[in-house]
Amino acid sequence: MSRTVYLFLVSFCTLFLLTLHVSAKDKPSPYEKIYPEIGKYKSVEKAVSDFEQHFNQKLKLPLRVPPISFTHHFGRFSDSKYEGNDAFEVKFINDQLSENHYKIDIRPLKYKLPLREKYVVKTYELKNGLVATYMIISGFNVLVFERDNLQYMLSIDKRVSNKVTPETLVDIANSIDY
Repeated sequence: MSRTVYLFLVSFCTLFLLTLHVSAKDKPSPYEKIYPEIGKYKSVEKAVSDFEQHFNQKLKLPLRVPPISFTHHFGRFSDSKYEGNDAFEVKFINDQLSENHYKIDIRPLKYKLPLREKYVVKTYELKNGLVATYMIISGFNVLVFERDNLQYMLSIDKRVSNKVTPETLVDIANSIDY
């Protein structure tokens, strides 16, 4: 083998190995690290506790989740300096399937988000007799309902609407009655 070919192969192999090494080091941080850092997310249990202490009220979460796979779930209670922005959030995500994204937002009724008629698709009656409103907002299918002086918003990425129907969200909402 000529010296030129040998040097080319050594250079190529060195560059290839260096690229692999740099790529492995540049791998993004896992969700377990990113979410707490960028969004002040924590365990769902801790976020529920924060909400309950702040509002001096028990918080009931649905017992069911959408029938799709999730790899992570995080909770967050936002205690804003502006009283009306205080809210609880649970986020379910899948680090392999970005469309598997489900979120629960809960806030006191006195700070509820208004429902804009242009987004409303249909209304449903929950088994406790309350009405739930199904909407499509910015790439998410959302079921909004009120109970226990709280506004609940169940949001699912619309890319999984063939697996998570409005009726599925209604079943999830009904699972709070325990």
